[in-house]
Amino acid sequence: MLELNEERLADLIAALPPAPEAWVQAACELPAASAAIDQIVERALAAQEARATVIADLESALREAGVEPRRQLVDRLRERLA
Repeated sequence: MLELNEERLADLIAALPPAPEAWVQAACELPAASAAIDQIVERALAAQEARATVIADLESALREAGVEPRRQLVDRLRERLA
């Protein structure tokens, strides 16, 4: 079994190829997207009419919150409102 100390682990990580640009971009956008989803859900739960509007067009709700409506985010919002 390999013994991994901090130095060896750092060497192994340094040898990895860089993360794909799309992963980096998604990681940068995730905090804002999560906050936007939280706000959308809060508004939808506060008023039945708002909930119906959001559920009818999840993509537009995300766009209005300043978030690109990627499939994973739409699915996450749908789950939160279920």
